Amino acid sequence: MHADFDPQPILRDPLLCLRPLNAADLEPLYAVANDPLLWAGHPATNRHERRVFTPYFDMLLASRTTLAATLADTGQIIGCSRYYTAPDHEKAVSIGYTFLGRNWWGGDTNFAMKRLMLDHAFACVETVWLHIDPANIRSQCATEKLGAVCAYSANIRLGGKDGFWQCWRLDRAVWAQTNARYRARPT
Repeated sequence: MHADFDPQPILRDPLLCLRPLNAADLEPLYAVANDPLLWAGHPATNRHERRVFTPYFDMLLASRTTLAATLADTGQIIGCSRYYTAPDHEKAVSIGYTFLGRNWWGGDTNFAMKRLMLDHAFACVETVWLHIDPANIRSQCATEKLGAVCAYSANIRLGGKDGFWQCWRLDRAVWAQTNARYRARPT
Protein backbone atom coordinates (compact mmCIF):
# COMPACT_ATOMS: atom_id res chain seq x y z
CA MET A 1 0.00 0.00 0.00
CA HIS A 2 1.16 3.55 -0.63
CA ALA A 3 3.50 4.67 2.17
CA ASP A 4 1.61 7.92 2.90
CA PHE A 5 -1.82 6.30 3.04
CA ASP A 6 -3.77 6.07 6.33
CA PRO A 7 -5.84 2.85 6.09
CA GLN A 8 -7.98 3.57 9.16
CA PRO A 9 -9.12 7.18 9.05
CA ILE A 10 -12.37 8.56 10.41
CA LEU A 11 -14.46 9.65 7.42
CA ARG A 12 -17.81 11.46 7.68
CA ASP A 13 -20.61 12.87 5.62
CA PRO A 14 -24.22 13.72 6.61
CA LEU A 15 -25.31 10.07 6.21
CA LEU A 16 -22.35 7.98 7.41
CA CYS A 17 -19.38 7.85 9.69
CA LEU A 18 -16.67 5.36 8.79
CA ARG A 19 -14.34 4.65 11.68
CA PRO A 20 -11.75 2.01 12.58
CA LEU A 21 -13.25 -1.36 13.42
CA ASN A 22 -12.69 -2.43 17.03
CA ALA A 23 -13.24 -5.62 19.05
CA ALA A 24 -16.45 -4.26 20.61
CA ASP A 25 -17.98 -4.18 17.10
CA LEU A 26 -18.27 -7.98 16.89
CA GLU A 27 -21.83 -8.28 18.22
CA PRO A 28 -23.37 -5.28 16.42
CA LEU A 29 -21.69 -6.23 13.14
CA TYR A 30 -22.77 -9.85 13.52
CA ALA A 31 -26.35 -8.61 14.09
CA VAL A 32 -26.12 -7.08 10.60
CA ALA A 33 -24.39 -10.09 9.04
CA ASN A 34 -26.76 -12.64 10.62
CA ASP A 35 -29.07 -12.53 7.61
CA PRO A 36 -28.93 -15.39 5.10
CA LEU A 37 -30.40 -13.18 2.36
CA LEU A 38 -27.53 -10.73 2.77
CA TRP A 39 -25.12 -13.39 1.52
CA ALA A 40 -27.29 -14.84 -1.27
CA GLY A 41 -25.37 -14.34 -4.50
CA HIS A 42 -22.12 -13.89 -2.56
CA PRO A 43 -19.45 -16.63 -2.64
CA ALA A 44 -19.61 -16.97 1.17
CA THR A 45 -23.28 -17.95 1.33
CA ASN A 46 -22.93 -19.20 4.91
CA ARG A 47 -21.22 -16.10 6.37
CA HIS A 48 -24.40 -15.41 8.36
CA GLU A 49 -23.50 -18.38 10.57
CA ARG A 50 -21.62 -17.45 13.76
CA ARG A 51 -18.99 -20.16 13.24
CA VAL A 52 -18.16 -18.63 9.83
CA PHE A 53 -18.59 -14.96 10.69
CA THR A 54 -16.38 -14.88 13.80
CA PRO A 55 -13.15 -15.89 12.01
CA TYR A 56 -14.06 -13.46 9.22
CA PHE A 57 -14.49 -10.67 11.79
CA ASP A 58 -11.18 -11.64 13.42
CA MET A 59 -9.45 -11.34 10.02
CA LEU A 60 -11.05 -7.91 9.42
CA LEU A 61 -10.01 -6.71 12.88
CA ALA A 62 -6.45 -8.06 12.57
CA SER A 63 -5.99 -6.31 9.22
CA ARG A 64 -6.05 -2.88 10.92
CA THR A 65 -7.49 -1.55 7.67
CA THR A 66 -11.22 -2.16 8.21
CA LEU A 67 -13.75 0.60 8.73
CA ALA A 68 -17.06 0.11 10.50
CA ALA A 69 -19.87 1.87 8.64
CA THR A 70 -22.19 3.63 11.07
CA LEU A 71 -25.12 5.98 10.67
CA ALA A 72 -23.86 9.51 11.32
CA ASP A 73 -26.83 10.50 13.47
CA THR A 74 -27.11 7.43 15.72
CA GLY A 75 -23.79 5.56 15.49
CA GLN A 76 -25.64 2.34 14.58
CA ILE A 77 -23.35 -0.10 12.73
CA ILE A 78 -24.79 -1.01 9.34
CA GLY A 79 -21.81 -2.75 7.73
CA CYS A 80 -18.12 -2.42 7.02
CA SER A 81 -15.49 -2.15 4.31
CA ARG A 82 -11.73 -2.15 4.22
CA TYR A 83 -8.67 -0.98 2.41
CA TYR A 84 -6.08 -3.58 1.50
CA THR A 85 -3.04 -4.21 -0.66
CA ALA A 86 -3.64 -6.46 -3.63
CA PRO A 87 -0.78 -8.84 -4.38
CA ASP A 88 -0.73 -7.73 -8.01
CA HIS A 89 -0.76 -3.95 -7.22
CA GLU A 90 1.33 -3.53 -4.08
CA LYS A 91 1.69 0.27 -4.28
CA ALA A 92 -1.95 0.91 -5.09
CA VAL A 93 -4.90 0.98 -2.72
CA SER A 94 -7.68 -1.58 -2.97
CA ILE A 95 -11.16 -1.45 -1.46
CA GLY A 96 -13.25 -4.48 -0.65
CA TYR A 97 -14.63 -6.87 1.94
CA THR A 98 -17.68 -4.59 1.92
CA PHE A 99 -21.10 -5.48 3.18
CA LEU A 100 -24.13 -3.49 4.24
CA GLY A 101 -27.32 -4.63 5.93
CA ARG A 102 -30.18 -5.14 3.49
CA ASN A 103 -32.09 -2.15 4.92
CA TRP A 104 -29.43 0.02 3.25
CA TRP A 105 -29.48 -1.61 -0.18
CA GLY A 106 -30.91 0.09 -3.23
CA GLY A 107 -30.30 3.65 -2.10
CA ASP A 108 -27.37 5.96 -1.75
CA THR A 109 -25.65 4.28 1.20
CA ASN A 110 -23.16 2.10 -0.70
CA PHE A 111 -22.27 4.99 -2.98
CA ALA A 112 -21.83 7.30 0.04
CA MET A 113 -19.56 4.76 1.74
CA LYS A 114 -17.47 4.26 -1.37
CA ARG A 115 -17.36 8.02 -2.03
CA LEU A 116 -15.84 8.62 1.41
CA MET A 117 -13.33 5.81 0.93
CA LEU A 118 -12.44 6.72 -2.66
CA ASP A 119 -12.00 10.42 -1.92
CA HIS A 120 -9.63 9.46 0.90
CA ALA A 121 -7.69 7.01 -1.30
CA PHE A 122 -7.41 9.37 -4.25
CA ALA A 123 -5.68 11.93 -2.04
CA CYS A 124 -2.67 9.55 -2.22
CA VAL A 125 -2.98 7.37 -5.32
CA GLU A 126 -4.05 7.60 -8.96
CA THR A 127 -5.74 4.19 -9.15
CA VAL A 128 -7.90 2.12 -6.81
CA TRP A 129 -8.52 -1.59 -7.38
CA LEU A 130 -11.57 -3.65 -6.39
CA HIS A 131 -11.60 -7.44 -6.62
CA ILE A 132 -14.89 -9.23 -7.13
CA ASP A 133 -15.85 -12.87 -7.36
CA PRO A 134 -17.17 -13.54 -10.89
CA ALA A 135 -20.42 -14.91 -9.42
CA ASN A 136 -21.12 -11.77 -7.36
CA ILE A 137 -23.28 -9.86 -9.84
CA ARG A 138 -24.60 -7.38 -7.24
CA SER A 139 -21.07 -6.20 -6.39
CA GLN A 140 -20.14 -6.00 -10.07
CA CYS A 141 -23.13 -3.74 -10.78
CA ALA A 142 -22.38 -1.51 -7.79
CA THR A 143 -18.72 -1.23 -8.80
CA GLU A 144 -19.62 -0.36 -12.38
CA LYS A 145 -21.78 2.52 -11.08
CA LEU A 146 -18.65 3.99 -9.50
CA GLY A 147 -17.06 4.23 -12.96
CA ALA A 148 -14.74 1.27 -12.49
CA VAL A 149 -14.02 -1.13 -15.34
CA CYS A 150 -13.14 -4.79 -15.19
CA ALA A 151 -9.53 -4.68 -16.39
CA TYR A 152 -8.82 -8.42 -16.23
CA SER A 153 -9.46 -11.61 -14.25
CA ALA A 154 -6.74 -13.48 -12.38
CA ASN A 155 -5.94 -16.10 -9.80
CA ILE A 156 -4.69 -14.16 -6.77
CA ARG A 157 -4.54 -14.62 -3.02
CA LEU A 158 -6.89 -12.39 -1.02
CA GLY A 159 -8.04 -12.77 2.56
CA GLY A 160 -5.74 -15.73 3.04
CA LYS A 161 -7.33 -17.70 0.20
CA ASP A 162 -6.38 -18.29 -3.40
CA GLY A 163 -9.17 -17.55 -5.83
CA PHE A 164 -10.19 -16.37 -9.25
CA TRP A 165 -11.15 -12.69 -9.14
CA GLN A 166 -12.33 -10.00 -11.48
CA CYS A 167 -9.92 -7.08 -11.07
CA TRP A 168 -11.72 -3.75 -11.41
CA ARG A 169 -9.78 -0.53 -11.93
CA LEU A 170 -10.94 2.97 -11.05
CA ASP A 171 -8.76 5.93 -11.96
CA ARG A 172 -8.87 9.28 -10.17
CA ALA A 173 -10.03 11.22 -13.27
CA VAL A 174 -12.89 8.79 -13.94
CA TRP A 175 -13.93 8.91 -10.29
CA ALA A 176 -13.98 12.72 -10.41
CA GLN A 177 -16.39 12.58 -13.36
CA THR A 178 -18.63 9.99 -11.67
CA ASN A 179 -18.64 11.91 -8.41
CA ALA A 180 -19.48 15.20 -10.18
CA ARG A 181 -22.42 13.56 -12.02
CA TYR A 182 -23.70 12.11 -8.76
CA ARG A 183 -23.50 15.44 -6.94
CA ALA A 184 -25.23 17.25 -9.84
CA ARG A 185 -28.23 14.93 -10.03
CA PRO A 186 -31.59 16.24 -8.81
CA THR A 187 -32.61 15.15 -5.32
